[in-house]
Amino acid sequence: MNIFNEIPKDLKDEIFEDIVTTDNLKIERIISYGHTSPKSGWYESQESEWVIVLKGEAILSFENVEDVKLNAGDYINIPAFKKHKVSWTRPHTETIWLAIHY
Repeated sequence: MNIFNEIPKDLKDEIFEDIVTTDNLKIERIISYGHTSPKSGWYESQESEWVIVLKGEAILSFENVEDVKLNAGDYINIPAFKKHKVSWTRPHTETIWLAIHY
C-alpha cells in the first residue's frame, strides 16, 4: 500500500478513506482539491485528532484563535471538543492529509 497511490482523477468531492479503525483509534487518508469545510458550523469531535499534511497546503481555522497554515510535513494536534474547520486547501493540486483520531 502507498498513501500517494489510487488518487481519483475526478475530485469533485473531498475524499475520506479509513486506513485503520479500532474501538479507540481511527487513521484516515483525506484528499482535498481546493475543498473547504462547510461555511456554516464547526467540526467539534469527541476525540482528539492529530493531522499531518503529506502533500499540498491547507489553512485550519479555530474558534477565537488565529488560523494555522500547514505546508507539506507540518502537523497539528487538535484536542477533543476544539472547534475547527478547514478554511482553505491548495486549488489545482491535491492536499493529502493523514489524520489520526484517538
